[in-house]
Amino acid sequence: MDNQSYYDEFAAGYERERHHGYHKLIDALELGFIRRHAAGGRILEAGCGTGLLLREVAHFARQAVGFDLSRGMLGPAHARGLGIVQAAVTQVPFADASFDAVYSVKVLAHVEPIREALAELARVTRPGGTLVLEFYNTRSLRTLIKRLKPATKISARTSDDAVYTRYDSIADVRGYLPPGCQIVDVRGVRVLTPVAAVHRVPGLSRVMRAAEAFAADAPGLRGLGGFLLVAARKL
Repeated sequence: MDNQSYYDEFAAGYERERHHGYHKLIDALELGFIRRHAAGGRILEAGCGTGLLLREVAHFARQAVGFDLSRGMLGPAHARGLGIVQAAVTQVPFADASFDAVYSVKVLAHVEPIREALAELARVTRPGGTLVLEFYNTRSLRTLIKRLKPATKISARTSDDAVYTRYDSIADVRGYLPPGCQIVDVRGVRVLTPVAAVHRVPGLSRVMRAAEAFAADAPGLRGLGGFLLVAARKL
């Protein structure tokens, strides 16, 4: 299934679990890293989906805009009054050096022409600006569990194995970056969580939130995050 069709179908149920527990924790850790490297600037989200993160980023950005391939995903983002357009990550509809920072989460692992996509994101970032990019980490507990468990349903007829998905190491990420982009920071998200359900257990969820917050930036642990967030400076 192509990415646009997959996410159009996913759109109806995408936010069902996003406002509490595991997903709320993941969003908070991602937003904290984006704020660290992008606060106060003109910021672009590549693959903004329904606009959940973009809405929060707007609180600490000088200007926040986004784009997404899926018209179905963009419906709720439009209803939130966000500045959005429909576009592909390999054809970003903005001029060179338009943004102080560009970020993308839960998207790049599903983009097969990854070097082409990153070249486009770097093109629209100003010299001295930052790209905050998330990849699915091949060296993680999440990846191991994904390979062992059955596919997860995203709708009555489709599972998450229907979309192209790639898993990368930090060395892979360095190889994907265009010339003139240098990694300056890394955060690991979902280092210790075996399954999302542990965040529904009273008491245990509080302990896991604290443990994940610590592990995200701990030098010996962050490289094991299921989601690998990388900040790259454009020279």
